Amino acid sequence: MLKEYLTIREITGPLVLVEEVKGVKYEELVELELPDGETRRGKVLEVDGDKALVQLFEGSTGIDVYKSRVRFLGKGIELGLSMDILGRVFDGLGRPIDGGPKILPDKRVDINGSPINPYARLYPSEFIQTGISAIDGLNTLVRGQKLPIFSGSGLPHNHLAAQIARQARVLGKEEVFAVVFAAMGITFEEANYFITDFQESGAIERAVLFMNLADDPAIERIATPRMALTAAEYLAYEQDMHVLVILTDMTNYCEALREISAARKEIPGRRGYPGYLYTDLASVYERAGRIKGKKGSITQIPILTMPEDDKTHPIPDLTGYITEGQVILSRQLYKKGVMPPIDVLPSLSRLKDKGIGPDKTREDHADVFNQLFASYAGGKDAQELAVILGEAALTDMDRMYYKFAETFEQRYVSQEEDENRSIAETLDLGWELLSVFPTGELKRIRQEWLDKYLSRFKEEEEPEGKPKESEGKAEARGENMEPVAEETEEKS
Repeated sequence: MLKEYLTIREITGPLVLVEEVKGVKYEELVELELPDGETRRGKVLEVDGDKALVQLFEGSTGIDVYKSRVRFLGKGIELGLSMDILGRVFDGLGRPIDGGPKILPDKRVDINGSPINPYARLYPSEFIQTGISAIDGLNTLVRGQKLPIFSGSGLPHNHLAAQIARQARVLGKEEVFAVVFAAMGITFEEANYFITDFQESGAIERAVLFMNLADDPAIERIATPRMALTAAEYLAYEQDMHVLVILTDMTNYCEALREISAARKEIPGRRGYPGYLYTDLASVYERAGRIKGKKGSITQIPILTMPEDDKTHPIPDLTGYITEGQVILSRQLYKKGVMPPIDVLPSLSRLKDKGIGPDKTREDHADVFNQLFASYAGGKDAQELAVILGEAALTDMDRMYYKFAETFEQRYVSQEEDENRSIAETLDLGWELLSVFPTGELKRIRQEWLDKYLSRFKEEEEPEGKPKESEGKAEARGENMEPVAEETEEKS
């Protein structure tokens, strides 16, 4: 039997202090009934002897300290689960907001799940195609990986998130793939964009959406990613589905943590965030992965906006420690019109080597990746040198790298929002861009791949039946003319 208490002693903002309680537990769900019969819900934040600190979801306005009744429900926040959650839109606490019927659950699960035991993990090794060349070709996403996107205020990370959610799929296997999308602290306009985009593209049929808006309570924002991960664990480990979880924006989540910590009068850590920020983020991120004996998997893409584009800020800093790499969006590329503005040089996928190669993407993937990365880095160096010394001081090869960097950004990194490139198209585009260099400059690609792939693009530049370029033109492009001369002598 549930006990009711009339022992509210203090109310501060959304926090309610209840005294003379017995058997109350941390994270326990609470109902507060006002004298007029209105009911508000909250959860226990802290227990100290016979005192319990409760945070309300809806706020504390209008509560009568002496007449309101408090009931502790003996359970945490739960989410009702069944396969009917696919194709539905929920608020941050798992209540349907799409006008559809309530979910008839097969089971109810506490959202405060545990991180995966490292001993039970399987190493991520299977490629996920997002259709975005800067990710698939250079920062490959692997099934079971945690790959965050570091963005900045005003950058199009929401459009990138929606594109990944629409296009992500597993190659070569007829496996059931689902997307769980959780938005925290976003505006109504952003929420409407995501819902409309999912519905118009048809991706809603294999997706579950959790929407927490900017005017929703902070305590609900704390629960939203755990709602999403609880749904993902059900689909992955009980229904054998491969699930991609997208969490945006983790900065709003951390701000809610800071708000609650300040309300509890905890000693602040770096920049006012609670000292347990690392542990709290790990409890979210480490619920992704593959488990031995389970067919399904959870791949996670958290998205966060770096305050003042600062990579050393506590949120991206700690996120980088916990996850396996990062994809960084560049404000400079965005100003140049590159969409999506992914800065490939500081970006990193630590597990990419396990998800590329034969039977996963293509045998030349690793070599093309290494060469593109090295050539683009050389091009950026040439551009910096031109700023200091002027373009006239550049050698012919420097100019070639300079031009390559510009072309690479406009043709490889930049693509339309609805453009879904296969991994074969991404690799072929890489070969096409690299074909401008003389073969001697492609030092990171094995000869067998040069023979198999590069010759095709060299031939396309100079098809048979057309006159050869003049020697001066070829030299300006950096091509080696000696083999052509030798071949002509042999024929004569």
